[in-house]
Amino acid sequence: MKKMKYSSFLFALVVLLSGGCDGAKEKQHETLKDAFAGQFYIGTALNEWQITGKDTAAVNVVKEQFNAIVAENCMKSGEIQPEEGTFDFSLADPFVDFGEKNNLFTTGHCLIWHSQAPRWFFTDSLGNDVSRELLIQRMKTHIETVVGRYKGRIKGWDVVNEAIMEDGSFRNSKFYQIIGEDFIKLAFQFAHEADPDAELYYNDYNEWYPGKRDAIVQMVKKLKAEGIRIDAVGMQGHIGLDGPSLDDYEAAITAYTGAGVKVMITELDLSILPSPKPGDLSADIATNFEYRKEINPYADGLVPQEKQDEWDARMVDFFKLFLKHADAVSRVTLWGVSDRGSWKNDFPVRGRTDYPLLFDRNYEPKPVVAKICNESPL
Repeated sequence: MKKMKYSSFLFALVVLLSGGCDGAKEKQHETLKDAFAGQFYIGTALNEWQITGKDTAAVNVVKEQFNAIVAENCMKSGEIQPEEGTFDFSLADPFVDFGEKNNLFTTGHCLIWHSQAPRWFFTDSLGNDVSRELLIQRMKTHIETVVGRYKGRIKGWDVVNEAIMEDGSFRNSKFYQIIGEDFIKLAFQFAHEADPDAELYYNDYNEWYPGKRDAIVQMVKKLKAEGIRIDAVGMQGHIGLDGPSLDDYEAAITAYTGAGVKVMITELDLSILPSPKPGDLSADIATNFEYRKEINPYADGLVPQEKQDEWDARMVDFFKLFLKHADAVSRVTLWGVSDRGSWKNDFPVRGRTDYPLLFDRNYEPKPVVAKICNESPL
C-alpha cells in the first residue's frame, strides 16, 4: 500500500512539473483550447510574420493552443484600402485561409475606426472635409467590399472600434464630425447587408469605466430598438496590475449582457510594468510617454519572483471571472501570441520590455498557463 501511494506521489509530481496545461489536479488538459472547450473560444491576434508563416514558432503555438484568431493589423482600413478604390488583400486573404485550413473561429478587425484610417477617407481633392453623403458612401463601399469578399468565411466582425470616450461622450472623430452618431448605426447596417449570417461586434478599451460602460449599453439598446443587428460587445482587456478592479470588470460584463448581447474579451494582455502615468490605463495608440529607466525595470528579462507571482495571480483571477460568466462570455482572445511580439513592448513608452502574454519570448508556456487551465470545470 505504501508503495502504491509513493508511486502516485511521483506521478503527481511529474504532472505538476510538466509544461503546457498540465497541473496537479487529476483532470489534465494538454492545451488551452482543450481546457476551455465548451466554455468559450480561446484566441490570439496574428501579425504579418505569423500570417506569412515566417514566424514558424508562433504558428505552431497557434495551431496547438488556440481555436480562434483575429487580424492584428492587416484588415484595418488604412492597410486594406490605402487609396480610394485600391484594395490590398495580400495579407487578409492568407489570414482567412489560415483560419479555414486550421478550423479556427476567425474574426475580422476592424471595419470602421478613426485611427489607422487612410486620410483620403475624409477629404476631397483639395484636402477639405467631404460631405456627409460622400463619407457615408465611402463607408458603404468599403464595408461591402471587405465583408462581401469574406462572406461566409469570417464568422464575426469588429464593425466599429473605439467610438466612445471614458465619460460617455462620443469620440470627436471625423466619422462623428461629418456624419454624427448615425455612423455607428450605418456601419452595422452595411455590414449586415454584406453578410447577413456574420456576427457583428462593437469593440472598445477602458470598457469598464462607468461612463463609457453606460453609454455603450445605451448605444446597444438603441441599435436593437431600431432593428440593427449587434451580437456582442468586445471588451478589449488591456489591463495592468493596478487596475481595473475585478468588481468593475464584472459590473461591465453584467451590464452588457443585461443589454441583450454577448461579451467577448478581444485584446487581452496584462502589463507587468509600472504605468508612466499612475491611473492611466488608456489604450489609445496616440498616447506616448517619454522613456525613463525606472519605468522599464525588467529590460534584462529578470522579473522578481514576487512580481511574477502577483502577475500570475491577477491573470488567474481574470480567467476565473471569465469562467464564472461563461454563459455570457463567448470568446477570450489574447492580443498576440508571445511576449516577443506584443505591442506592449512599445506602448505607451517606446523601447520598454514587457511580459503581458501567456507565452514567453521563446514561445514556451508560462507556468500561469497550467494554473489557468486547471481553473476549467471540465
